[in-house]
Amino acid sequence: MAELSYRYAVAEGLAREMRRDPAVVVLGEDVAAAGGVWKTTQGLLDEFGPERVWDTPISEQAIVGAAIGAAMTGLRPIAEIMYADFLGVCWDQIANQAAKLRYMTAGQLTVPLVIRTIHGGGVAKGAQHSQSPENWALAVPGLRVACPSTPADVVGLLAGAVRADDPVVVFEHKGLLGSKGEVPDDEHVLELGRAAVRRRGTDLTIVALSATVRLALEAAAELEGQDVSAEVIDLRTLVPLDAGCVLESFKRTSRLLIVEENPRQGGWGAQIAALVAEEAFWYLDAPITRVAGESVPLPAARGLENAVLPSADQVTETALKLART
Repeated sequence: MAELSYRYAVAEGLAREMRRDPAVVVLGEDVAAAGGVWKTTQGLLDEFGPERVWDTPISEQAIVGAAIGAAMTGLRPIAEIMYADFLGVCWDQIANQAAKLRYMTAGQLTVPLVIRTIHGGGVAKGAQHSQSPENWALAVPGLRVACPSTPADVVGLLAGAVRADDPVVVFEHKGLLGSKGEVPDDEHVLELGRAAVRRRGTDLTIVALSATVRLALEAAAELEGQDVSAEVIDLRTLVPLDAGCVLESFKRTSRLLIVEENPRQGGWGAQIAALVAEEAFWYLDAPITRVAGESVPLPAARGLENAVLPSADQVTETALKLART
């Protein structure tokens, strides 16, 4: 296994799929000669040329519209939207076109489209460049939603997304770009809809996603020193959702803490809480608890941003209280 940064794992995952399938193309703003604004498409133009790596105008509508057309006519495009916040600009194409075309044509058309985008706060980019809007995509039937937390999962989930015949939105967290981890050298494909248990525990279950997995693991390590055993589940994907993994863990621990960067209002954690309440109510030994972002526009000032986003200390404190309830 090679150790790669999360940032380079994106480029590696894209290159692997492009080598495997000549129908895979990449398009977006500055993805070619510049190697991507986030340097996540470095080397692709040199290896695959301008026929398969396309720089586009500064128009999210044009990027996604062209990608949908390409997907409908035989290609497997991977479109990059520079910031997840900008999904709002092309939401009609995503929510009303890409997500529904297979259904509306009774399967005569498929849209094997991947939309990659950078989400998340923690780096003081301000209210219009720091959101975690994965709950937007969660609410649209027909879309799949993936959120890798490690370099290995970046490669594996990208492979799973590219090979799917439905549109997949892959959220890559800007706060994780510099993190490193081992990535398998051989083909690495993760099935969408399979969560990962990152740490085993017996006293409570912590469900996390993307960057909050790191917070959950830091909290679990701290809790161990206080005789609390926390199990940490990385959902990996919101659609499909691995409900079985969550319920199996919860039924053993009887306590559930959900950690999400989404604003609490309408966040994906509410869906998990509802699932557990409906399917496993009688296993509850304490109230289902959520640690989430505050329902406010994210401040540009780093200190204020830190105050409204979840932290490892907040997760530790909440988990300790929950375990002793």
